[in-house]
Amino acid sequence: MASACPEHSLLTSRIVGDAEKRIIGGREFDFARQVAVMAIVNRTPDSFHDRGSTFALEKALERVKQAADEGADWIDIGGVPFAPGPEVSAAEEIDRVLPVVTEARHLAVVSVDTFRPEVARAVIEAGAGVINDTSGLRDPAMADAVAGTDAQLVITHSLAPPRTPWPSPRYTDVTAQVAGFLRERVALALSRGVRPDQLIIDPGHDLNKNTLQTLEVTRRLDEIAAVGYPLLAAVSNKDFIGETLDAAQTDRLSGTLAAVVFCITRGARIVRVHDVAATVDAVRMTEAMLGWRPPVYTRHNV
Repeated sequence: MASACPEHSLLTSRIVGDAEKRIIGGREFDFARQVAVMAIVNRTPDSFHDRGSTFALEKALERVKQAADEGADWIDIGGVPFAPGPEVSAAEEIDRVLPVVTEARHLAVVSVDTFRPEVARAVIEAGAGVINDTSGLRDPAMADAVAGTDAQLVITHSLAPPRTPWPSPRYTDVTAQVAGFLRERVALALSRGVRPDQLIIDPGHDLNKNTLQTLEVTRRLDEIAAVGYPLLAAVSNKDFIGETLDAAQTDRLSGTLAAVVFCITRGARIVRVHDVAATVDAVRMTEAMLGWRPPVYTRHNV
């Protein structure tokens, strides 16, 4: 099916770049006309939204199956939150995520949220198709861990290392600085052997950014997407939604869905969320309105 209009087709080509079609975790994605829904499964006792509800292995595996049944394209498994908290060793992180990777790889593309190269190597060997590095290659050895493999590497903007406080972040032009950071880290990854068709970028909604800064990045997200790699938007239930709507942590679904749809229209091609079923519906409807997918059936006034 053709794009909805020529102008949008040109915008899509400019935003996504030359490698719209990719094989990720053994599955094909065409980011010129498709958005991947990434479900969040945290094996942590202190994650900001689910508060440890999937920390137990049995609960994590149940959530993996539920997410796949609800239509998740990717499942992102985390063993250490970004926010400040107790130290978690690399060995403990591997123990947390590896059994979930093994079970999830048959159900969807598996992503692992980690900033440690040794964890990345272990989970890639176990079948993970994506390494989601929220530190933005703070350790350049992460690029070495991904180079020469079939895994994708998500490079995320942040100012501080994970688990490190960074109060009152300051920017002169937050969107331009985020885009510049991502260009620099992409260049670093390429210099260490990561292929262009392995790279994904993430502006890091709320990571070392206040609500006004995150809203501005979101409003100008097309400038980030113009860096030229598929863009991931991790907006689910975040504080910029809560502060904008005066909504408690458990009451941010409608704001999350609005942010997801807005981000797609500004160039996002992967969305990372907690509420999979509602997001899948919102994403598929957005794809249809953009002219990227046909309805499941047509009866009305036919």
